[in-house]
Amino acid sequence: MAEMTEDEKNERHAEKMKKKKAARDKILATKTIEKGLIMVHTGKGKGKSTAAMGLAARAVGNGMKVGIIQFVKGVWETGERVVLEKFPDLCIMKAMGDGFTWETQDRERDLAAARSAWESANEMMADPSYDMVIMDELNIVLRYDNLPLEEVIETLQNKREMLHVVVTGRNAKDELIEIADLVTEMTQIKHPFRGGVKAQVGIEF
Repeated sequence: MAEMTEDEKNERHAEKMKKKKAARDKILATKTIEKGLIMVHTGKGKGKSTAAMGLAARAVGNGMKVGIIQFVKGVWETGERVVLEKFPDLCIMKAMGDGFTWETQDRERDLAAARSAWESANEMMADPSYDMVIMDELNIVLRYDNLPLEEVIETLQNKREMLHVVVTGRNAKDELIEIADLVTEMTQIKHPFRGGVKAQVGIEF
């Protein structure tokens, strides 16, 4: 069998892509719902908060207002904070955590910090000027029962229709996964920390 010429390969490719586009257009025509999404980034792999900050940058770039509540992290000097603070009208970031519970070793302090952060998140969700609210590491707070899961689930289910909510952190609760529109699990295959490499500027913070 004679090998195809470049023109024949190009013609076959164009025909394949034409069929693929038609099929894709048919699928897209059925997607008519517009709504605010509940998105969950979980799993043991790196990138959960990083992906959320990418969404924040994308939203700000589209003129949307974003609120970010950091439930665990304190006021760390991070690259994303420096960038997003340059858009004070479109992005409000509140670092309300006292550190991971194994660092604080003070349950009452953890409970108070979680409640304060949750109240701030609720204020943002209720404010119609916000298009997206990111609750960074809320899953950690829920894992340690520092907030009532039922309260969080009920609040998210009754959020404003067009508000996007992003929740990050390992070990997302099944109940949260159930109500979410989008759930992404970051799977760890390799991590430099296991090889003795410390957190790197521009990568971890």
